[in-house]
Order: sequence, then structure tokens, then C-alpha cells
Amino acid sequence: MKNTLFYGDNLDVLRRHVADESVALVYLDPPFKSDQNYNVLFQEQDGSRSAAQIRAFKDTWQWDQSAAAAFEEVVEEGGQVSLAMQAFRTLLGESDMLAYLSMMAPRLKEMRRVLKQSGSIYLHCDPTASHYLKILMDAVFGPGNFRNEITWKRTSSHGTAKRYGCNSDTILFYGKTDDYLWNGGFTAFDEQFIKRFKRKDSDGRLWYDDNLTGAGTTEGESGQDWRGFSVREIGRHWRTTHGKLERLVAKQRIYFPPKGGFPRLKRYLDEAEGVPFQAVWTDIPPINSQAKERLGYPTQKPEALLERIISASSNEGDVVLDPFCGCGTAVAVAQRLGRRWIGIDITCLAISLMKHRLHAAFGEAIKDIYQVIGEPVSVTDAAALAAENPYQFQWWALGLVNARPVEQKKGADRGIDGRIFFHDEAKSGKTKQIIISVKAGKTGPAHVRDLRGVVDREKAAIGLLITMEDPTAPMRKEAASAGFYECVAWNTKHPEIQILTVGELLKGKTLDAPPSRDIRTFKKAPRARRKPVEKQRDLLDRKQDE
Repeated sequence: MKNTLFYGDNLDVLRRHVADESVALVYLDPPFKSDQNYNVLFQEQDGSRSAAQIRAFKDTWQWDQSAAAAFEEVVEEGGQVSLAMQAFRTLLGESDMLAYLSMMAPRLKEMRRVLKQSGSIYLHCDPTASHYLKILMDAVFGPGNFRNEITWKRTSSHGTAKRYGCNSDTILFYGKTDDYLWNGGFTAFDEQFIKRFKRKDSDGRLWYDDNLTGAGTTEGESGQDWRGFSVREIGRHWRTTHGKLERLVAKQRIYFPPKGGFPRLKRYLDEAEGVPFQAVWTDIPPINSQAKERLGYPTQKPEALLERIISASSNEGDVVLDPFCGCGTAVAVAQRLGRRWIGIDITCLAISLMKHRLHAAFGEAIKDIYQVIGEPVSVTDAAALAAENPYQFQWWALGLVNARPVEQKKGADRGIDGRIFFHDEAKSGKTKQIIISVKAGKTGPAHVRDLRGVVDREKAAIGLLITMEDPTAPMRKEAASAGFYECVAWNTKHPEIQILTVGELLKGKTLDAPPSRDIRTFKKAPRARRKPVEKQRDLLDRKQDE
């Protein structure tokens, strides 16, 4: 199976498309029941400091008929999850929090199903619901498979009225079984630790002396005298066997203090790997406003965070799943680290952003090793999406021309569904724009005239009307009467008002615009440090041959 982006409800996608025990690692960063709206921020390209916004999702849950149905389905299946959900109902009543947990429960069960026996899951959450999610995870995966509650310091210190500052997230780490994959890893030593390496061998190697004994006495060999040193007298025991101690002596790895005292182990700085990963992560900063990887998507996590998780709990060629993938940080990092991946999101906006991110980071060759499932691939599919969810249809249609959406407002922005910013003049550096209007229903000359008015008002270079139906002759005439945008730098002309149907776009027809030296739709993700595309293509070919 190719790397895959799925557009749709992750519960449905998991049940229909992801096989049992096919995934090595699940990372999920679900909505937290924070009762907030999360907007994608698009920095303006005209030099102003303001930002355009569009709502990505509304993190608000309500106890309603669908929540009640989800609760009943989980309860009727029985088992520990059923008991946990019944206890939650007793404690929480028919509340919004119960609605949220009713949404999460069946999805976590599906994630357990798709995990390999050696698989792991990391659930990223905040204090709003983390304590409930921990109980739910215990019910789904078993309390014995709990590994860590990781605390990530996600922001610097800040003041909060009448309580301690909230500057951390929780990541719940579970294995599916005791036989879970663990590569571990290390963080860099701090300065204080490095200062311990004060001694120097004749070859210049730095070292410090460490204890060879542990607290408490034992009856075995480790509790017996060695070379006249009695550990029992000092209430301790040797940390290793006498035989290994002799081998360390032969390798000159034991230091015998000249003024007496117990022998010590010589630890060399050039052999130290670092500090093994701990459960409190303070060394991974959040994405600040100037970070190169910042894409403006709400809840975007730093790549370093996902790199640590993916490296510790999967190997090259393993499948990594992110069922709430947003702007696709887990997907992008999995690709860079040579893993296969599955990403799922319920908004076309997120899918468009992820596709743009992948192509920006890995180049056009990436298109050969991943696929998108769930997006419309025909006019019939597009019509169904438009009927089911007009906003998702609009975001999807804008994605066909690589345009960014605009928040629907009354007043000045009326008639603008999307924009494309570009530069076609090397000297002036002036930012130009293309205005896009999307229509799923009946269209006529009035829509073309309206678009012309918006283009004039916004001083835009070009206007594009995307339609489901073929434009009528009067519409084409109205568009033609607008004339042309003349690009001096390239000595080209382009219709100022253009009409493209969804069918034409699906067949590959494109917007007629100047060759731009810099299309600025979404913020461009930085190029990947490695080039794993060819490696993954070979891996996929081998998997298909097996």
C-alpha cells in the first residue's frame, strides 16, 4: 500500500481501509475539548502585519443524538471500555465532556486493532481532558501496557491569574503488548555534567570516576570481597561480577585512588552517548512566530517532537499512523525518517495544506509514492461533496488551483472565496493577487460581473470563477469583455476574468497566469534535510513484489 492521505472521518477510514496489525506506531493529537475555535493564520503578503484567518475546526463538543448513539454503541459492545464509559456517565452525566469521550472511545479501539503486537501509541493532550483520557486508554490498552506520562514544556513561563502557569502538554505513551519496539535515544549532556570530566589520560581523553558499587548488601558474588575490598563492610555490593571487574582492570578502565578508598570506574567523555530520554521534555521548544517550519496551522507541533517519538518507537519501513493529522507534521517527519505513513483528516483544508507541505519539502517526486483517498475524483463526487458540505467543497475546489481560502465575512470580503498571491516582476517585488470565486450551483452572467467588480475593487491582476456547470455563452462573453492582464516581465497576456469548471480542473486544465517566480499560497515548508523519496520508492516496489 502506498503512503496515503485520507479525507474523511477517521473512524470510518480506520474501519474500512486500515488492516488489522498493520501499523507500528500511532501518534494522535486530537482536539482537547477546549471549547475554542482554531483558525489557520495566513500572513498577508503586502507587507502589513495583519493576518488573514479561516477557521480550521471548532473544538466544541455537545451531548446530542449522535453523541448518545456513539456512547450506546461502545457500551453495548461490553468489556472494560464499556465499564469505563458507564462510570464516566455516572460521574459526568450527559455532558459535553461525555460527548467528547464517546467520540474518542471507538476511535481508540480501532487504533488498538490496527497496531502490531510490537506497536506503540502516543496520545497528545492537555489538562482539559488528559485525566479522563488516561482512564480511557487504560480501559482500551490495559493499565499494564501504560509506559509513560510524558510532560512536554510547550511554552515559556507566563503568568496566570490565581493559579500556576499552564505551560505544558501531556503525551500518554502505551504499548500494545509487553513486546513493544523501543529504540530509545539520548539528549545532550548539560554543562554541569560535562564539567565532571576533569581528568585526562596520557592520550588526552577526558574522563571522570564513577561508582562501582550499589546500595545494600547481597549474598551472591557481588557481595563478596574483591582484591581486598570488602563491600559488605560499607553496606554495599559490587555492580557487576568479579570476572568483569578483572576485565575492566585489564583494559585500564578502573581507577584505584592513590590515597586509598574503593576503586572507581573510568567513564570517558568521547564514549558517552548522552542522557537517556526521560519523561519530562524541556529541550524541544514550541514553534515560535519566526520558525522556518511554522505553517500557520492551529495546534501545529514542532518536527523535533515527532522526530523523537517516531525514532524511539519505529524503524525504517514501518507504518506510522496519524488519525488527526492536521497540517501533517507526523506525516512529514515519517517521510523524512524513511517510514511509511497514513494520515487522516476530516477537512479538505488540512489535506490541501499537507499536499502542499509534502511537495515543498520533498519535491515533485513525492507524488509517485503517496495517494489521496476520499477527495472527489469525478464531477459526480464533487457534486456529492457540495451537497453534503459546501464549505469542504469550496476548500477542495480552491485546492485544485493551489489557492488559499478566505474567511467568509460580511462587507468588504464578500465575493472572495480564495486568493493566490504571486510575483512576476523581479525588480519591483510588488505582490500581485488572483481572486477566486467558487460556485457549486446555478451560475449566470451576474456572477461574472460580480467577480469583475471584486477584481477591480481589490486591484487584483486576475479573477477566476470555478463552477460545477459549464458556463453559458453570455457568461463567456461577459468574461471576454474584461480584457487581459499584461505581464510586462514575461511579455505575456492573460484573460483578466477566467472561468474553469470542476470537470476541466479534474482533467488537468490550469489557470492561465504569468510564470511566477514566487507563488505564495501557503507558507512553504522547508526542504527536507534528507532525500528519502527514492529510498521509499524502492521500498514500496519491494513490498509489492513480496
